[in-house]
Amino acid sequence: MTRQGWSTPQIALALYPFGAGAAAVNVFFASLIFSWIGGPVASTAWSIGLGCVIGAPATWYFARHIRELMDRADARPGAARP
Repeated sequence: MTRQGWSTPQIALALYPFGAGAAAVNVFFASLIFSWIGGPVASTAWSIGLGCVIGAPATWYFARHIRELMDRADARPGAARP
């Protein structure tokens, strides 16, 4: 059976802005929590930069998961075929 739909890289590229943004918000909030014990609060630029770095592998793994779910759905008996 051939794969239908988007490939993993296509899914990852489409979802990367959301993954990087979510990672940036998480980095910023983690720095706020870290500040309770005396750590520095991350600036917006640092949060966005680290979010872009952390968001890349996170988005890739999420895209692989979505692709796996798509493959499982296509393999089910009675799945719609175009």
